[in-house]
Amino acid sequence: MTAVELTSDALFEQGMARLAELLGPPWQIDRRPDNKETRRSGGDIVVTVQAEGEGSYAQLLVDVKPTGVSPRTVEEVLLAKLDLLRQLNHHTTLLVLTPWLSRQTQKLLRRHDISYLDLMGNVSLRVPRPAIVIHTEGATRAPQALAKEPGRTTLAGPKAGRLVRLLTDVHPPYRAGELAQASGLSLGYVSRLLDTLEDQLLIRRDGRVITSVDWPNLLRARAARETLLRKGSYVGLLAPNGVPAVIERIRHLPQSGLDNIAVTGTYAAYTVAPLAVGGQLMVYTSPLLDEDDLGEELGLLPVDENADVLLLQARDRSVFERTKIVDGIPHVALSQVALDCLAGPGRLPAEGEAVIEYMKAHQRRWQVSGMDNLLTPDQL
Repeated sequence: MTAVELTSDALFEQGMARLAELLGPPWQIDRRPDNKETRRSGGDIVVTVQAEGEGSYAQLLVDVKPTGVSPRTVEEVLLAKLDLLRQLNHHTTLLVLTPWLSRQTQKLLRRHDISYLDLMGNVSLRVPRPAIVIHTEGATRAPQALAKEPGRTTLAGPKAGRLVRLLTDVHPPYRAGELAQASGLSLGYVSRLLDTLEDQLLIRRDGRVITSVDWPNLLRARAARETLLRKGSYVGLLAPNGVPAVIERIRHLPQSGLDNIAVTGTYAAYTVAPLAVGGQLMVYTSPLLDEDDLGEELGLLPVDENADVLLLQARDRSVFERTKIVDGIPHVALSQVALDCLAGPGRLPAEGEAVIEYMKAHQRRWQVSGMDNLLTPDQL
């Protein structure tokens, strides 16, 4: 069932059942009839929550959102509703009910003391009297049924990744047309994706000019739509003499080989955020290279499991854009390192967050200032 197919009534019933499960048997949830206060506040449904044997009860204004809630909705709709509700009845708690909330939207709701509940296990409810405090974390990625939003261009797919890299690596201001020209994407696609990003408050515009990019959350949002090690997207190999020997062999590859590979993952993250030592060596390879020949040249053996070297197939040419040379070996740009780590398994997401922290602290070292300087020599 998609968000569009899920009716408000069905969503409300499922949401209240989930809330009742979290509160437990001693608590009772009752729906109140619509009244003037509810209609004036713009809320959907008023419910009361009361423990058995208790005289006091909590009143919730449940704002049912079957089609989801974006950060822009929080800023432009929910904050105004919250302000009006507090003027009318400051004892009532606003609760947003929706199929799924992104981490960014959850964070924004909590910042403004707005409670929320989604059907994927993400809940935050704080009521002062009677005291109720619930916080649970559920799915961090949109469920498959909700991943494709009707009529919306999302952050999934290689083209979106190319634009995300550009928005991250180049400091604004710039326009959609400049982004389309630099990325090789159609202006229509770029414009549609920019509309989505503005709705998520990942970019800000003044008229047609993009004036700021929330690139840390943009990278996180993009990574939430991707899986680094998809089935069939990589080849696992064993290094009989250890990964350091493989790195040394890479360093002595001919220039034609170095131009078509780039290290990512833990080994790339370690250069700026040394959280861990070792791990799998992940290397992007261009379609121009034969993976069997490269594996043989690097002294690697094919294995079905316990691989310590992964040759990743680049889905888009953008993974090789703005690469840098580290100790004689090509590494993907920091924005690509962060994306890959955040979308990877195990400890990789934590390493991705550490890379982002480094990027925030050293933004002038890696970010290009203005689209006109995009093709200048390596600034990383």
